[in-house]
Amino acid sequence: MTGFYHLCFVVTDIERAQDELRRTVGVTWSPAREGRLGDWDYRIAFSAEGPPFFELITGTEGSPWDTSTGNRFDHLGYWSADVAADSERLAGEGAPVAFDACPYGRPFSYHRLDSIGARLELVDVSAQPGFLANWNPGGAAMPPLAPG
Repeated sequence: MTGFYHLCFVVTDIERAQDELRRTVGVTWSPAREGRLGDWDYRIAFSAEGPPFFELITGTEGSPWDTSTGNRFDHLGYWSADVAADSERLAGEGAPVAFDACPYGRPFSYHRLDSIGARLELVDVSAQPGFLANWNPGGAAMPPLAPG
């Protein structure tokens, strides 16, 4: 499972989810942040501990993190040395692209895994220094997904 670095839950209330995970299993959190991708606003938070990290995200209706159907486990996140090549390989293995952020200038894509009702996220390893600076200052570099 080289490259696995986070698991993500789409939630309607980030603060409530942070509080519940803090109380029940002792997760500590970096502050939630706001962002925008295309026409969609979202809020996101990562656990201070990791890898693997917990990610919580909430998005507007129609976004990749649409909360209109409620809270859910959404995806497992992997670093990728080549998102395009890894996306092609995953699609060929029966995990089709569910959303590609690359046309929006963001180096990640989601792939559907129907057998578990969730997605895999591939994030270009070039984004890792920014991730570490924002969410895990001083954290060690993490390896990318090993080819299957």
